Amino acid sequence: MKYWQKLKYKNLTLLLLSFLAVYLLANWPPFQELLFDLRALGLLGAFIGGILFVFTFTVALGAVILASLGEVHPVWAIAVVAGLGSLLGDLIIFRFIRDRLLEELRPLYERLGGENLTQILHKVYLRWTLPVLGALIVASPLPDELGVTLMGISNISPRRFAVLSYVLNTLGIFALLGLIALL
Repeated sequence: MKYWQKLKYKNLTLLLLSFLAVYLLANWPPFQELLFDLRALGLLGAFIGGILFVFTFTVALGAVILASLGEVHPVWAIAVVAGLGSLLGDLIIFRFIRDRLLEELRPLYERLGGENLTQILHKVYLRWTLPVLGALIVASPLPDELGVTLMGISNISPRRFAVLSYVLNTLGIFALLGLIALL
């Protein structure tokens, strides 16, 4: 316990440990069976699939759950409910990045020339580019961490972020499921 209190990068360590835990769980057959059993939960499974769809190590599992639900439920209904799950997942990432990780990394950022980097990031071209690039990543089937990070460091308000996240994830999931249905 004393080691944890003295640890300088607690949140970064938690982030790395969570990646490791998800990786190990994703390769554990009983956990994989549990995820595939979510199909029986119907739209609640879509909500859970939406949450899984935004994280790097669970995006494939989330997509499989949503695709399997697309065989028995309307694509639009899955997209609407999974969009809510994705919003919840993105808000967790957003809050973690804005409230904890950025503060923890601030001394390292300043040591690496933070003032110069801040000036570069606030140039006219980059000021609007970061949130737009982040939004494109969130709307794509790619994991959302990078997109949420770009939107988080661009000082977007949490309310605006939530609306964008829901709309973009819902449209992205709808497009993905529509493409899967066509194939």
